[in-house]
Amino acid sequence: MATPKNNIFINKIIKHYLKYDRDNPFIFISSLLAFIGIATGVMVLMLAMGMMNGTKKEWQKSLFVMNYPITIIPLNYEVANNELVDTLSHKFPDLKFSPFYQTGVFSKSSTGIEGFMLYGVDFKKEMQINPVLKKAEQNALNSHSKFKLFVGKAFLEKTFKQKGQKLTLNFSTQQAIGFGSMPIQKRFIIDATFDSGLNNYDEKILYTTHQAFQKILKYPKNIYDGIHIYSKNPIEDKKRIETFLKTIGEDKILKVQGWWEQNASLFSAMQMEKEALFLVLLLIILIASLNIISSLLMTVMSRRAEVALMRTLGATSAEIKSIFFRLGTIIGVSGIVMGATLGFIGIWVLTTFPIISLPKEVYGFSNLPVDLTTTDFLSIIIGAFIIVILSSLYPAKKASTTDPLTVLRNE
Repeated sequence: MATPKNNIFINKIIKHYLKYDRDNPFIFISSLLAFIGIATGVMVLMLAMGMMNGTKKEWQKSLFVMNYPITIIPLNYEVANNELVDTLSHKFPDLKFSPFYQTGVFSKSSTGIEGFMLYGVDFKKEMQINPVLKKAEQNALNSHSKFKLFVGKAFLEKTFKQKGQKLTLNFSTQQAIGFGSMPIQKRFIIDATFDSGLNNYDEKILYTTHQAFQKILKYPKNIYDGIHIYSKNPIEDKKRIETFLKTIGEDKILKVQGWWEQNASLFSAMQMEKEALFLVLLLIILIASLNIISSLLMTVMSRRAEVALMRTLGATSAEIKSIFFRLGTIIGVSGIVMGATLGFIGIWVLTTFPIISLPKEVYGFSNLPVDLTTTDFLSIIIGAFIIVILSSLYPAKKASTTDPLTVLRNE
């Protein structure tokens, strides 16, 4: 165990070796490069992980709204009805429910035929769980027609339509015309536009009223194609709903689907990309740590006489090993601290000033999102620290095995 006197001796030697040596300038330069490399690696890792997390959260936010946190899908006819909605609303008062109809429709234009997904909703209930539609209502024409439409901003740009104009939609259901049949057609009025930030949704999803489905397609008033559910904790609430459906014996005829299950492949790919990026960028720190090894080995080689002299004056092998181990650790940890500081400064700059702008129509957001989680930050620091520790072990062990007799005889 090191005594206070031994610690004073070790600290003085470390301070001496950290100073610039005119006779061996390359040792100091190698140490400086190690410090800069580790700091750069930590900073880049923090920024990259922050960008990955920020991008993932922005997409999750948009998909959370447009895909709905939880959706109940009936596997048999007539099981998703008003009775089920009332039962679930009574059992789970903390959740919000919006039953819906859905069908595929298409529209003809000068550019060809475009297909869309049309939802029939109760707008009062739907706006309680869909902030995108609620925001769109602020600029709506407030048409009282049962055939009003809420369409995406990208839809208007693609179809060259404007708010207030009428749009003819063709349904897949056929109606008899003479000796033949043709798709049911109906003209709707574009009452409002929404912007979810996701072009694929804004182009392909349309909203109308329950009454429109009931009038055009003869849908019953109390039987639906599914139920949208808003939840702040969808993973836990999905389990609660599934458990409740089992107790009432309807778990076999009702499927409960979370928003993350509808986009599982996307987020799995993003997670894999994030892990791969972390490992690749960690190589920057690994390469920088090689400079720690080289600088320490050069220090050991250039200071052999001093090491041998310290051994003859009573310094133990453990003390010599401690000197060079601490020397490498100081260089590495200093680089980690500097890199973390620069990383937080970089994150603050990117989140405060619009230095990098992105095309919103492509990504769904215009400002670069950066959100570094505590878990990722700790992973970066721990990973860098382990690399620094391992890089300091071999040179320290090499120095501690120096034979003072052999060195002093040859010097």
